[in-house]
Amino acid sequence: MTSKQRAYLKSLAMNIDPVVHVGKGSLTPEIIQAADEALAARELIKVGLLQNCLDDIHEIANALGERTRSEVVQVIGRKIVLYREGKDDKEKIELPRAAKGRK
Repeated sequence: MTSKQRAYLKSLAMNIDPVVHVGKGSLTPEIIQAADEALAARELIKVGLLQNCLDDIHEIANALGERTRSEVVQVIGRKIVLYREGKDDKEKIELPRAAKGRK
């Protein structure tokens, strides 16, 4: 993902509310499944960490990205922004094109 694409996704994420919240139990299979389903429906989601979650937000972001096969767009404060390209028939967000010679 290019920096231009990441910046575009950050701008879109500014206006959305967290749809998944991670609490005291940290990453449970239910939270991962909820994030996976939200990504399938929306492509771009925001995940909030509650105050009682004591785990490192960057570790949670990386683990959540791996387990949902998504990109971590941004970690800011106690919020994580994730993006996963939708299936061809469900694709909603059109990313800016990458420059020639880049992915």
